[in-house]
Amino acid sequence: MPDRPSLGISKRKQPRQARSSDLVAAILEAATQVLAEVGAERFTTARVAERAGVSIGSLYQYFPNKAAILFQLQSDEWRDTTALLAGILQDRTTMPGDRLRAAVHAFVRSECAEAAMRRALDAAAPAYRDAPEAAEPQLAGTQAFRDFLREALPAVPEADLQVAGAIIAMTLGEVGERISEAARTQAAVEASAGALADMLCAYLDRLRSLGRAGASS
Repeated sequence: MPDRPSLGISKRKQPRQARSSDLVAAILEAATQVLAEVGAERFTTARVAERAGVSIGSLYQYFPNKAAILFQLQSDEWRDTTALLAGILQDRTTMPGDRLRAAVHAFVRSECAEAAMRRALDAAAPAYRDAPEAAEPQLAGTQAFRDFLREALPAVPEADLQVAGAIIAMTLGEVGERISEAARTQAAVEASAGALADMLCAYLDRLRSLGRAGASS
């Protein structure tokens, strides 16, 4: 059965009862399994409905097309990662440099643990990446770093913090992905994560120095 055409990738409706939430959870779990097994090109709503044990009509009550399901899987992954990083970066009982280092290591470990699913979702990205909804979850990760920098570097101008937050988020994402593809042992993962953390912590120190110089001038 071909996927139903639709212009959007947002859910048709949000589950409001436990039964509806369970149905959506079953669909997404089935979608994860189907994507892992057959890849993005052969991923269809019919396969997902069959695996979930629901009718295609029930699936379409919540997801208008396969792009909506794939986007939900991706956005859930983005939000889980953002929550992980934000929890570390917001811990004010720890020095900023130590927080950034811990966040880098946690992110790289997460990337390595989920490398296979990430590759499958990357292959599926053309189905939804141009939709307006796709920008919001990614921006949340950048905002987590901007909030961290704003608290850690109060003397640095806001415009510089905006740029720095985006640079850190992009660097972490790109290099973290490369590490997950190249590293073959846990020791190699930790060594690469440590090198990346050293680089970003040096950048943090540089920003701090520039902020102090600007405040004293």
